[in-house]
Amino acid sequence: MSLLLAIDTSLEKASVCLAEDQEILSLQTNAKQKDHASWIHTAIQSLFADTRIKMEALTAVAVSIGPGSYTGIRIGLSSAKGICYALHKPLITINTLEMMARAVKDEATDLICPMIDARRMEVFYALFTKSIDWVEPPAAKILYPDSFEEYLDQHQILFTGSGIKKFRELSHNSKKYVFFEGHFDCSQLIVPATLKLKNLDFADLAYSEPLYIKEFHTTAQKPFK
Repeated sequence: MSLLLAIDTSLEKASVCLAEDQEILSLQTNAKQKDHASWIHTAIQSLFADTRIKMEALTAVAVSIGPGSYTGIRIGLSSAKGICYALHKPLITINTLEMMARAVKDEATDLICPMIDARRMEVFYALFTKSIDWVEPPAAKILYPDSFEEYLDQHQILFTGSGIKKFRELSHNSKKYVFFEGHFDCSQLIVPATLKLKNLDFADLAYSEPLYIKEFHTTAQKPFK
């Protein structure tokens, strides 16, 4: 039996869930991105209260590590690490774009391209087969009307995520491009996390870092005068 706690705070809506042998026992969500930090610990406590399971019974903790919201990614990863350190449990990290692709794979007929809105005409994206094998690794991409056209002779692409609005407005290939809003939460972390658990593919608690793709910069404060 495996008992997994899954955490995703990389997207606009945060979620945490508890799953036993891939069955979701309890799930909590928060739609207010600015409240993720204050929400997450109470939400995790609620999972265990609702299921009457002790936190010590966990097998492992799974967390999405990005790309996505820089602040959100750090909140989720630090929370997951804290639990793993306290309980001596293994940490499993999953790419957020893989989580998104798994959420919509039943809607796809061929390739899947999850997109996360970045600034201006840029997105964080990756490209997957319907069976969630990588075609293109996670990267930042500036969108143009002919983006992804090299695939269109032989493939149809389903686009999903917060970045599709800007690409839909640019794209001239509506018949080959399918746009699907999708619903994303941490329940999509459970399948890949279970596979990593089986293979003992654990992240290093001390050295695991968020997957920002682009370097994270903080705004330097002006000296007080």
